[in-house]
Amino acid sequence: MWLCSLVFTLILLAVADIMGDVNEVCVGTPGIPGTPGSHGFPGRDGRDGAKGDPGPPGPMGPPGGMPGLPGRDGLTGAPGVAGEPGYKGEPGERGPPGLPAYLDEVLQSTLHNLRYQILQSMGVLSLQGSMLTVGKKIFSTNGKSVNFVDIRESCARAGGRIAIPRSPEENAALTSIVKKHNTYAYLGLAEGSTPGEFYYLDGDPVNYTNWYPGEPRGQGRERCVEMYTDGLWNDKNCLQYRLTICEF
Repeated sequence: MWLCSLVFTLILLAVADIMGDVNEVCVGTPGIPGTPGSHGFPGRDGRDGAKGDPGPPGPMGPPGGMPGLPGRDGLTGAPGVAGEPGYKGEPGERGPPGLPAYLDEVLQSTLHNLRYQILQSMGVLSLQGSMLTVGKKIFSTNGKSVNFVDIRESCARAGGRIAIPRSPEENAALTSIVKKHNTYAYLGLAEGSTPGEFYYLDGDPVNYTNWYPGEPRGQGRERCVEMYTDGLWNDKNCLQYRLTICEF
């Protein structure tokens, strides 16, 4: 080892002599390493970097985990082909017998209403004239003018009765028929035993009137009531010919 150092020293001296600058060089062996110093304080956190691209989805986990939230409803698919009709089932047990028709109140009420509507229609058609509906009432005329008794019989044969307005709306409807035929019409009123007191033909007291000013004034000599073309009423004898108007 010392021989190598000596040789290396001689080489260096020779080189220095050649270069014209001779310096004394001392080469020693390396010393023992010193004690490491203490760690410095931690530096500040660096700034967040740019967000990276999402990675590929991970493998599916084992079964039995919690289900995720349901996704949005997809588009409605095309309807499928209709299946084959099923087999007809066995008939069920027969129920208990129902009430006889004459004891069934609902059925009897329905039949009564149908019968009434049929009779109304037949009556209107039998007159073969114009008709007008006001509420639940139908006014119809055959356009013929006869006396009060004949009108009453004609309406009864048709299943109705002589028309009588019981409200301003019904009075206006009858007035339109009277104006159309340009003649007067008898109404379903008659004078009672007391002069000047009139009643419906069924005996009920009158609840609506539209008398011409000063009427009635027949005082027992004019027991029927007629309607003018303006809708006003007048007491009149029952032998005049007036337009036939029935109500159903």
